Amino acid sequence: MILELADIRIHPGQNAAFEEAIERGLQTVIHRAKGFQGYKVNRGIESAERYILQIFWETLEDHTVGFRQSPAFSQWRAIVGPFFAGPPVVEHFELVAKSA
Repeated sequence: MILELADIRIHPGQNAAFEEAIERGLQTVIHRAKGFQGYKVNRGIESAERYILQIFWETLEDHTVGFRQSPAFSQWRAIVGPFFAGPPVVEHFELVAKSA
């Protein structure tokens, strides 16, 4: 399993609208993507306009090729992109240890 970690900054005062949009985008677009295995969204406490989006993919290519190179990516960005204060920082991780 691959973890996609996206560090997202949004425009001030847009939290409620962004949270609705990201949930809608995850449920209607990303949830249908090949290899999608789940997600988590966290809002910053010290920086309320900062969000960490974690998406779990079966393979790296499910995200970087299957999703990013599909029309679904444009649909996703149309839903959440208007809230971005700048491009999200996205990295991928492999699991090396896990608690029970």
